Amino acid sequence: MSLFKRLYIDLEVSPNIVLSWRTGYKINISHEDIIQERAIICICYKWEGDKQINSMRWDKGDDKELVTKFSKILLQADEIVAHNGDKFDVKWLRTRCLYHGVPCPADLKTVDTFKLAKSNMLFNSNKLDYIGEFLGLGKKLKTNYDLWKNILLNNSKKAMDEMVDYCKRDVELLEQVHHKLINYSKHKTHVAVHNGGLRIDCPSCGSENTQNRGYAVTAAGVKKQRCQCRDCGKWFQVANTSYTKDLNEKNRKDKI
Repeated sequence: MSLFKRLYIDLEVSPNIVLSWRTGYKINISHEDIIQERAIICICYKWEGDKQINSMRWDKGDDKELVTKFSKILLQADEIVAHNGDKFDVKWLRTRCLYHGVPCPADLKTVDTFKLAKSNMLFNSNKLDYIGEFLGLGKKLKTNYDLWKNILLNNSKKAMDEMVDYCKRDVELLEQVHHKLINYSKHKTHVAVHNGGLRIDCPSCGSENTQNRGYAVTAAGVKKQRCQCRDCGKWFQVANTSYTKDLNEKNRKDKI
C-alpha cells in the first residue's frame, strides 16, 4: 500500500527583456524584439501534511538546474495542486523543461483551484488572494514590480529572499484554500482506493469513517448510494453494486 502524495506548488517567472522604440499601452512588440527570454525565478512547494515549505531558486537567470531537480520531484506526486496551474504553472514548467531538454511527463494529474472556484462557486473574484480573504484564511503578501526588476537586473539577494517569502505564502494559502474547496468539488483521485482501501471509504482524505446518507438515482436509472465522511465532511456517491460489495468486504474484515 502506498500513501497518496499531494503536492502544492507555485512558481514565479521573470519578464522578458525587450528592445522597444517607444512606450505606451497600444504598441506592438514582436518576439523578434526579445533580447532575453523569461525564465523561472523560483519554485516553492509543499507536500500535503508536511509543515515545511521548500524552495528552489534560479542561478542568476539560469533555471536549468532548478527545472532539472524539480521535474524529478513532480514524478513523486500522485496529484499536483496549483492556482491557475493548468494555464500557467504546469505549462511553464513543461516549457522550460522542453527548452533545456529535461524530461517532463505529459500525463501529470493536476488540480487547479482556480478551476474549482470558477466551476463550482460564484465568488466575486477567483483570484487566490480574494478567495483566501473571503474564507478567512488571510491574504497573499504584498509586493510590487520593483521586486522582479531588482532580481532580474540587479541580481539582488534581498529581493530574491523577499520573492521566495512571497511565493511560500502563496503555497501556504493555496493548501488552505484547496482544503476548503475540495469538499464542495468533484475529486480527481479516489484517495482511499489509491491507499488500498474501499470505494465506500472517503475519496478525499482516505478515511474509513464514513456513513450512508441515502441514495440518488441518475437520469439513466442507475441507483447510487450517497455517503459522507465523518472526518472531513466530504460527500460522495458509490454505485449501488459497488457499495454492496465493499460493505460486505468491510463487514467481513471487521469479523476477522
